[in-house]
Amino acid sequence: MTRHLRIALRSGTPGDVPRIHSLIEDNLHGGRLLPRELGELVFRSSRFVVAVHRHSMVGCAELAPLSRNVAEVRSLVVDRRVRGKGIGAMLVEELQQQAQRDAYSQLGAFTHAPEYFAKLGFSVVPHSWLPARISMNGSGYSRGGSCGRFAMVMSLEAAFAAMEHRAPATSPHIWL
Repeated sequence: MTRHLRIALRSGTPGDVPRIHSLIEDNLHGGRLLPRELGELVFRSSRFVVAVHRHSMVGCAELAPLSRNVAEVRSLVVDRRVRGKGIGAMLVEELQQQAQRDAYSQLGAFTHAPEYFAKLGFSVVPHSWLPARISMNGSGYSRGGSCGRFAMVMSLEAAFAAMEHRAPATSPHIWL
């Protein structure tokens, strides 16, 4: 899936925060990502999964709890130089596995790119299905779903049933 790149996935650390912040800042154009403060990222660094290629971080994503049953994919970003190689899908798949281990039943996302998340098994839902995210202070999402982003949800039970039936990846990633 990573088309000839050897990618290692690992948990984020406070030492990763400058690069995580840089990846996010480099991709704020067009409102595709919400800005994140360095202090917030330090506090939440362990919630991130980072993708590393040749000792360089090339992607990241955060698993953010929304409720007892729902976690959100947040700040999913892959360096422009290595996009289209399956790294984003690897990050989301790892977050799916973490969410299932943490006993969440659904994984949510707010996105301008519903086609991408649909390919990963998410479905568009009304914003009201994720009220915890909409009501969060500083989230950047307005009440009533007029933020220009699509609310999307994936049932983790259905996702893992599908994973059990698919063929193994041709280029597996390494978890450090």
